[in-house]
Amino acid sequence: MEIGFRKYKDIYIVDVKGDMDLYNAHELKDVVNKLIAKNIKKIVLNLEEVDYIDSSGVGALIHIFTSIKRNKFHLRISNVHGSVAKVIKLTKLMGYFPIVDDVKTALNELK
Repeated sequence: MEIGFRKYKDIYIVDVKGDMDLYNAHELKDVVNKLIAKNIKKIVLNLEEVDYIDSSGVGALIHIFTSIKRNKFHLRISNVHGSVAKVIKLTKLMGYFPIVDDVKTALNELK
């Protein structure tokens, strides 16, 4: 998995590329925890280039969302598609996570 960053005003966009699984889900948690520690209050997780997620990846998303919510910060998860959307639907978490269609929508909601 590769993780990249972009910034739009005070919003950080975390671009995730590759599989989110047992072997690397902790990397995404670590990155977001560092953003939280730096007091970054608005984060978009862009999953456009994620084609596979397992239970560890779902667990990482739950951890990330819980940590952000606990700090009263804001998160949007964008571009959830294919098998990733299927797994999130199967785990009945589609309504739990703040999922939006694309990064543009996420940025508009977080302004």
